[in-house]
Amino acid sequence: MSAEATATASPIAPLWGEVRYGGELARLLASREFRSVQKRTDEAPVLLVPGFMAGDGSLRVLRQWLLRRGHRVHMSGFRANVGCAEQLVTRLDEQLHALASETEQRVFLIGQSRGGALVRALAVRNPDAVAGLAMLGSPVTDGLAVAPPVLRTVRWLATLGDLGLPGLFSSSCEYGACCAEFRAALAAPLPDGIGATAMFSYSDAIVDWQACIDPHAEAIAVDSSHCGMSVNVDVYRALGRALDAARTEG
Repeated sequence: MSAEATATASPIAPLWGEVRYGGELARLLASREFRSVQKRTDEAPVLLVPGFMAGDGSLRVLRQWLLRRGHRVHMSGFRANVGCAEQLVTRLDEQLHALASETEQRVFLIGQSRGGALVRALAVRNPDAVAGLAMLGSPVTDGLAVAPPVLRTVRWLATLGDLGLPGLFSSSCEYGACCAEFRAALAAPLPDGIGATAMFSYSDAIVDWQACIDPHAEAIAVDSSHCGMSVNVDVYRALGRALDAARTEG
């Protein structure tokens, strides 16, 4: 389904739709495409970044699939993606350049939810080190276009950050100077030569799908829950095409 497909559903679907995760995982594991993937020796290295409040463990199924395709995979090192965006992108910048230097290749970036916004900013800052970009359910045009329970959690964590709890973003990250460079990179056009894919779901119960439509990326609609994008067979098919395109262009 293309981004131009019509939709009459409300921007944020009912929260109960997120219980689909288990079924999406079962469908993926039963898929012949997932189980019989062919390993290549010329695949780009990949940097994986998890979503809001999630850690690297949330992407373990995706990591294993990428390894079986032949990619060298580097994880973000995040225990939970709740830190100041500018500080997180700075950490990822170091990891990106280390991986590119070690492999002598440009790196493909994959981020889920908030992780997609982080890697988009990373790609804008480092075009020469990036082979391609995929954002999975990432609200890149409005980071607060989320379901009310999620927004309440965001505000609560920001309050804790305001009080000085280490490792958390604060209210100033939204409009203050600390994340000004991150916000500028997030809003900037993607550099020429970086193929980008933005996947979204009309039935996403966490993020408003409209906020996931990056005007500088190919928008692809998938039938997925928000959390299930890391284990959804349609997402993997689209990722496979994006990774293949990056290898061909490289």
